Amino acid sequence: MTKLEYTLRSDTLFKMLFVRHPDLLKRMVAELLGIDAGNIKDFSITNPEMPPDSLGEKFCRLDINMTVDGRRVDLEVQVSNEGDYPERSLYYWAREYSSALGEGGDYSDLPRTVVTSILYFNLFECKEHHSEFAPLEVKRHEPLTDRMALHYFELPKLPGTVDASRVRDLWLSLFLAETEEDLAKLESLEVPIMQEAVEAFRQVATGSEFREIERLRSKARHDEAQALKHATILATEAEREKWQAVVAEKDSTHAKELAEQHAVIEKLRARLGEDSPPPPADN
Repeated sequence: MTKLEYTLRSDTLFKMLFVRHPDLLKRMVAELLGIDAGNIKDFSITNPEMPPDSLGEKFCRLDINMTVDGRRVDLEVQVSNEGDYPERSLYYWAREYSSALGEGGDYSDLPRTVVTSILYFNLFECKEHHSEFAPLEVKRHEPLTDRMALHYFELPKLPGTVDASRVRDLWLSLFLAETEEDLAKLESLEVPIMQEAVEAFRQVATGSEFREIERLRSKARHDEAQALKHATILATEAEREKWQAVVAEKDSTHAKELAEQHAVIEKLRARLGEDSPPPPADN
């Protein structure tokens, strides 16, 4: 098998691919959210930029924000499970939702806001690879509002056999592609939109612009890791020096107390008229 040099685990490739091919993004998002792509009248990407000077920042997110017929949609790809993703995705939703309210705006005008997360790990205990959350009353299951939705797609739960009729799963399979054979399998299903997506993937992944951005991002990550390692070493050395100072202070205090005790003994012996033997050695 021929392993791909870059996959959609790379957030730079993910963002560049779909920013450069917004029609593919619209078709994919429509499948993920269960919308008829042909009925979408207004679609735009609101954060197409990838500023080179921010690629190395610790909290740099290469998500894609969109407006889809008045909805706000945030598309996230998360590779590793850091234990806090539900809370993190809820924060993303809150930020997108609250930022839509302009000064003097009416709360009733806030748009439906959707966070869609494609995960390379299992988050829930269910068998289904797609989960959708919305606020409901806990007993009656009555919806509080239609303005909130969080979708999670867990890639490891995708069925092993790819069905050409389930286009949503074909899109998700593109995120799992690790080899040229995986891409060829998607192309062989003769689903036109997926053939177009695979071709666009190859073009972007082999392009010089993506490779330069990925090089800068990798370098920034390496520099950050080295800086963190150096800071950890300095912190360890500082901690060691701190404890050495504490031990030295205790030793000094102990020696002072011992000398004072010897002095008291000398005075007592002098009063009793005894000869004062040398003080015992401090072991």
